[in-house]
Amino acid sequence: MGLDMDRLGRAAKAGLRSIGDFVWPPRSLVTGQSHAGQGLIPPEDFARLAFLNGSGCRSCAMPTESDLGDATLCGACAANPPAWHAARAAVEYDEASRKAVLDLKRAGRRDGLPVFAAWMALAGADLLADADLIVPVPLHYRRLASRGFNQSGWLATALSKRTELPACNDALVRRKPTPSQGGLTARERRKNVRGAFAIRPSRAARIEGAHVVLIDDVYTTGATLSACTRALNKGKAASVSVLVLARVVRPTDVTI
Repeated sequence: MGLDMDRLGRAAKAGLRSIGDFVWPPRSLVTGQSHAGQGLIPPEDFARLAFLNGSGCRSCAMPTESDLGDATLCGACAANPPAWHAARAAVEYDEASRKAVLDLKRAGRRDGLPVFAAWMALAGADLLADADLIVPVPLHYRRLASRGFNQSGWLATALSKRTELPACNDALVRRKPTPSQGGLTARERRKNVRGAFAIRPSRAARIEGAHVVLIDDVYTTGATLSACTRALNKGKAASVSVLVLARVVRPTDVTI
């Protein structure tokens, strides 16, 4: 009897989904266009995405001409190692992924979060295997109040659900309302966020001694991630690694 009721429940849910898809067809995360198939990304849109899947430079996630596994390092990181231990990215930030990222970042479109979390879990599998805590890049409280959400916090929560690793979305605070990073050069971005982040005192005990995975939506120049990492290191984290949804590869894309 119980099994029959379970089957009926599943059938009813499937029926409701079918009706819902008929009335409100899924919109592709890539193009925003409605489509008749299942899921949020039709095959033709999925094929356009450039998945990085944790490859490339192991310190900054920049694609490289050849992949030497854990020894892969780009020239920039060899000359000037970043503040964090390692970095991974799920997809390249380009024409194909831009709409999905900006719909999350600026429009608050949440239905793609389980998909993004799956991509990030795959790309950062080695980092997550050794992690104790997931921490997102925070927004200043004024921007959070005006926008109503923190997309990096959403990604951290979705990844926590996917991996069952704990997330501490308020571990970091943004102490000053820095201007948007969009359109700034790498040097201007570093200056913009210098000293902007700190550990929330009530969360200090969770950070000390923890292997932290720092989460953000887009890795552009790394200025914000570096500033957050320095705050976490100051809070005596055992290690800090970076995991992002998308990685800017071409200089022409740094206007995000």
